[in-house]
Parts: sequence; structure tokens; C-alpha cells
Amino acid sequence: MRRIILAIAFSVGLASGGAAQDAEIEANIAAQIQAFKVDDFVTAFTFASPNIQNIFRTPENFGAMVRNGYPMVWRPSEVRFLELREVAGALWQKVMIVDGDGRAHILDYQMIQLESGWKINGVQLLGNSDPSA
Repeated sequence: MRRIILAIAFSVGLASGGAAQDAEIEANIAAQIQAFKVDDFVTAFTFASPNIQNIFRTPENFGAMVRNGYPMVWRPSEVRFLELREVAGALWQKVMIVDGDGRAHILDYQMIQLESGWKINGVQLLGNSDPSA
């Protein structure tokens, strides 16, 4: 009986740790999107991984890339977090973003954990705008 209780307690602990991780990742992405909404590219840049920061060098360059390449992220009308999954050792958060014209876009955010917390290490626009995909 003792082993069963310990196994249940351990399982609950793992589940709550996973939920905290999910919440941290979602909060990171949401905060970056919120910064984009008010054109605060300096803050938005802080949520990017060092690799992304090295590629774009400045918050202004990063902001220009988002405005031109991901306008739905820059000015979303709705953001909905879908599943978080592990692919080949990397964590990917799928996000549905509805743009100002009402079109749904599914994006995949690759997340990495650093000592300072979760960072966005890349975003890819998926071809299918069906949230169940």
C-alpha cells in the first residue's frame, strides 16, 4: 500500500511540474506577443534565445522581421495555445493565431530552457490553418 501511495504522489508531482513548465512556456510566448502588439521590440527581443538574438543583432532588426514575415504575430486578434510536445528532444509549442482579417494561422514555437528561463529559439508557420492539425 505504501508503494502505491508513493507512486501516486510521484506521478502527481511529475504532472504538476509539467503543468508549471507549460504555463511558463505559454507565459513567455504571450509576453512576447504582447510586446509586439505595442511595438516594444526591445522587450520582445528579450524573449528570444541567444541564437536568435545573434542572428538579428538588434531589437529593430528583429521587429522588422516580425512585421514583415509574421504580421499575424505582430498584430493578432486572438491567440490560443494548443499542444506542447517533444520532438527529437526539443520542446515545441503549437499556437493558433487569428489575424486581423479573421484568418487562423498555426505556428510552432521551439522553446529552450536556459538558466534565465524559457526562451523562444525559433518559430515556424505551419501550412495547415486547422487547429486540430
